[in-house]
Amino acid sequence: MTERVGPDQAAANEELSAGERLSLMQAQHRLLDQKIIDLQTRPWQNQLLVQRLKKEKLRLKEAIERLKDEIIPDLNA
Repeated sequence: MTERVGPDQAAANEELSAGERLSLMQAQHRLLDQKIIDLQTRPWQNQLLVQRLKKEKLRLKEAIERLKDEIIPDLNA
């Protein structure tokens, strides 16, 4: 049985618009932030995992900023 894709969900082979990609990346960024906070509240946290998640969060933040720049061009240029 095949699952139908709703209007707010893209099929796996469809390209997402820049706005949709931005929303998805921002949601991923928030999830990483929450994971990091959860890990840091534990008394015996996995420092290596926290460090790796922080790097991934930073990489995602930079990608979000680049995408925002593509969507909203610099008006001074």
